[in-house]
Amino acid sequence: MSPAPHPQLQRIRRTLSSTGLIRLVSEIDDNGVIPSRALTRTLSDLSTTQIRQAVEQADTLGLLDRSSTDLGLTPAGRTLADLYDATARWARQHDLPGPVSTFTERIRSVFALLAEPGETHPRPPSSDATGARQIGQLLAEWVGTHQVHGLHHHMYGVAA
Repeated sequence: MSPAPHPQLQRIRRTLSSTGLIRLVSEIDDNGVIPSRALTRTLSDLSTTQIRQAVEQADTLGLLDRSSTDLGLTPAGRTLADLYDATARWARQHDLPGPVSTFTERIRSVFALLAEPGETHPRPPSSDATGARQIGQLLAEWVGTHQVHGLHHHMYGVAA
């Protein structure tokens, strides 16, 4: 069910599945800029290490618009937030990963559906694979549009 078997797309998919990154991007998208000093208070369900890694990933991917004291989203960050919303909406319609799931769990489960054939992932919830393919296409388009091709793995998921 993979939109493209290209290894780079799979690495980016895994990076974009990071709980911290999903939470950071979604929080800013839903509530506006976050003062840098308020990150641990705003994302209280994440450890300081997860927050630091999410900010590093978001910076590397060009998702953050930084003022001297605040973190906002760039156009790439806003379109990623839209992709996350569409993904979670599709997952909710199909009870993925279950009838009661968090926004982050829903995104991670759909992105797992888009994994390479050899990776472990849940089976499609119904015969409606079209929606998952559309999400996969949106993901591939986001990667292509925002030119994240030159990234490579490091211990936090991506590096420039």
